[in-house]
Amino acid sequence: MEIYIQLFITFFKIGIVGFGGGYAMLSMVQYEVVEAHNWLSVGEFTDIVAISQMTPGPIIINCATYIGYTATGGSILGSLFATTAVCLPAIIIMTLICRFFLLFHNNAYMNGALSWMKPAAIGLIAAAALLLMNEHNFIDWRSVVIAIGAFVASYFFRVGTIRLILAAGLAGWLLF
Repeated sequence: MEIYIQLFITFFKIGIVGFGGGYAMLSMVQYEVVEAHNWLSVGEFTDIVAISQMTPGPIIINCATYIGYTATGGSILGSLFATTAVCLPAIIIMTLICRFFLLFHNNAYMNGALSWMKPAAIGLIAAAALLLMNEHNFIDWRSVVIAIGAFVASYFFRVGTIRLILAAGLAGWLLF
């Protein structure tokens, strides 16, 4: 029963500080799961992230589900504990935000705090990308060209997300 409590506490903690979405949380998940608790190896974690990206739904919830299952030796209860724990902080926080939104939506301090979270989220996403580059994965020049092209198209020309995904997929297919 101890591992279930550890899973719940670990993923609840990740859920509390997980600003910026699932990809921004991956570096925290990797640290906790691979380094702090040794539930998975780096290769297993990378495989779980890859599977979580292909599975419908938010990546962090998919990761929590697969990690809970794997860390407990194939127990669905482990999946349930990890998934519930990572979702619970967001549910609590969003309930409170919705309740008090009308009171604070024009508050300069709140807007200032949110503006500082955007660069932090970008940094966390970049950290997750770097953590996923290990001996099993590598980046070549074609991937860099596609990433830079997507950034330029998005930032300077305001190309929509769906078009960027389709164009990057086509470019990847053509270049690889």
